[in-house]
Amino acid sequence: MILSKVTDLIGNTPILGIPIPSKKTRLLLKIEKNNPGGSIKDRMARNMIVAAMRSGRLQPGGVVVESSSGNTGIGLAIAAIEFGLRFIAVVDHHAAPDKIAVMRALGAEIRYVEGDYREDEVAVVERQRLAAEVASKIPGAVFMNQSDNVANAGGYFDFVREVIDQVQGPVDAYVGCVGTGGSMTGIARGLKLHNPRTRTIAVEPAGSIIFGQPGRPYYQSGTGTPKGDTVGLVLDYSCIDLGVQVTDAQAFETARYFAQHTGLLVGGSTGGVLYKALEFIHSGMIAGNVVAVVADGGEKYLHTVFNEAWLKERNIIDPTVWAQLDGWLAKDVVEELPRTNDRLKVA
Repeated sequence: MILSKVTDLIGNTPILGIPIPSKKTRLLLKIEKNNPGGSIKDRMARNMIVAAMRSGRLQPGGVVVESSSGNTGIGLAIAAIEFGLRFIAVVDHHAAPDKIAVMRALGAEIRYVEGDYREDEVAVVERQRLAAEVASKIPGAVFMNQSDNVANAGGYFDFVREVIDQVQGPVDAYVGCVGTGGSMTGIARGLKLHNPRTRTIAVEPAGSIIFGQPGRPYYQSGTGTPKGDTVGLVLDYSCIDLGVQVTDAQAFETARYFAQHTGLLVGGSTGGVLYKALEFIHSGMIAGNVVAVVADGGEKYLHTVFNEAWLKERNIIDPTVWAQLDGWLAKDVVEELPRTNDRLKVA
């Protein structure tokens, strides 16, 4: 099949199975880094633009403005090219430099927020304020506001369809990161419509306020809701069975471990998802077909997550995580993988 535009490459990403020794479980990684913009956010970014154009909010030749830590911005930049739109990304110092470079390469205009912020402090409140202000001053501009945009969650319909087709059996559990809540809400709703027994687990950084824990700074990028911000309207708690936190060290060490043991480069937030998925599989909380999302690739974090000097300077090194992962993924005992009719087991 010969496709006609880059956005036709969005979706139909593969699933990689990771065998779990001594457990009747398959850890199934949906490789969303294979989307053209390198992340799962390509799906919702294009869907938000399409929805805005269909409703008449966004006209041909118009301007899209969004606050982004990078991945949504990259997806919007690609979609803007498809529809002949101008795109302005409002970013802060917390965004990975490589993500900003990609947005610029795709023709996006970059606006930085001003202010004195700590290195591990996400300036999302000021980003949102500035993005709304920029859009209000430009004729024909639309502030996408992904946190409150229903088209965010609606962009994951095809993700759910693909997973159901690929697994060819029950999806017993789904583990994903949660930030605005768009992907978690859209995917969890869809999976539960297909199979109400699917267990959905949302992972936020330790320091995020989504599940009511005290807020504090964190280094994980593009995930969580920082102290001082409010949880977006797009997040539907009712479709999430369990909300959990993961530390920067657990997330980043897991990403580094997977790179060196599987050859798969995953981003920091994905490292957190994999850590919690393996922890819950090992404890017996989830089993069967466990789907986890590789939201983006580690190629965007070579100067941070995969830079040992950077990690040491910030005291994010923790060798005990590697020891845990060695135990959870030991290769000496491998049992038969679960049959398609195996059900989720909850401790």
